[in-house]
Amino acid sequence: MIYQNEKAIYVKIADRLCDDILSGKYREEERVPSIRELAAEYEVNTNTVLRTFDILQRDEIIYQKRGIGVFVNHGAQRRIRHARKKEFVNHELPEFFRRLRLMGMTIEDVVKAWEETR
Repeated sequence: MIYQNEKAIYVKIADRLCDDILSGKYREEERVPSIRELAAEYEVNTNTVLRTFDILQRDEIIYQKRGIGVFVNHGAQRRIRHARKKEFVNHELPEFFRRLRLMGMTIEDVVKAWEETR
């Protein structure tokens, strides 16, 4: 699963960590697995995970306590949700709406399907 689609592996690992933060697996101010632990888990080079940590630190999702480990930053869930909503609205929704039009579906059809899944 980690090797599917066109995204770089380090981005996919970052997405997974963000999913884990959103789901509550890793809470704010809680330690996340080390570079070596994640490299072993995903069977990748430690440099790949280092790149993952670099982008997550840049985006203020995680931070490092020297000599202790890497931790989830305060407000990480809010930042992840904001970034993902922006990505969804700017990239996925336009394609979704295009496909709806091609299939002759209305927003009411979507709402009905949404309600049926609840």
